[in-house]
Amino acid sequence: MTTDKTAIRNAATVIVLRDRMTNPSILMGQRGAKAAFMPNKFVFPGGAVDPADADVPLATALPDLCHERLSEKSENGMQAALAAAAIRELWEETGLILGQPGVWPQNAPADWQSFAQKGFMPSAAALQFVFRAVTPPGRPRRFDARFFLVDAAAIQGDLDDFSHASDELSHLQWVELDRARDLDLPFITEVVLAEIAGRISDPEPPESVPFYLNKEEQSLFLRLRGYPMPEID
Repeated sequence: MTTDKTAIRNAATVIVLRDRMTNPSILMGQRGAKAAFMPNKFVFPGGAVDPADADVPLATALPDLCHERLSEKSENGMQAALAAAAIRELWEETGLILGQPGVWPQNAPADWQSFAQKGFMPSAAALQFVFRAVTPPGRPRRFDARFFLVDAAAIQGDLDDFSHASDELSHLQWVELDRARDLDLPFITEVVLAEIAGRISDPEPPESVPFYLNKEEQSLFLRLRGYPMPEID
């Protein structure tokens, strides 16, 4: 049985924010030139939810508000899997750990074994659901991506140590937020950056989450738990 790679897949993306009150910067990397999805673009760490993510034990749960927002216009019970996917992708693509010291209650799934061997369990308490976007039709890959903001203070270990990262993203670096648009970015990343810039001084999860919904007929900016966003000329 072949997989339809153009089918919309649930995905999680992580925006790690460092020195938010002094000189805010975010962690980004560059996708390969041969990547099917967004080649050469600078992006945040992230990727599709794996089936095993739904069964991963979380040391701490998502904030209640984020858990509620993630349930809107979504499949039932996706919250924990999305949080786990965000933490796994951050580990795989950057080598950074969002977790707490602990022993897993059972053997970790294959994609989680290297994380577990470090002596940590994934922790979702610091993840804040801040944006959602569905990839437009016609792209070689389509994702229903939930963007999570996390303060770098919640990361375990050295923030500049990317030695455990996979090779999926190159040129991993902390980019000053006001200079990020100098990079070659996807359109949706620029939109998310504007949202993050507006949240720098607010450490709490947002009451209302922007949702960029691309359908065959039209593209819509909506808000989860709020009024629709105004149309853009």
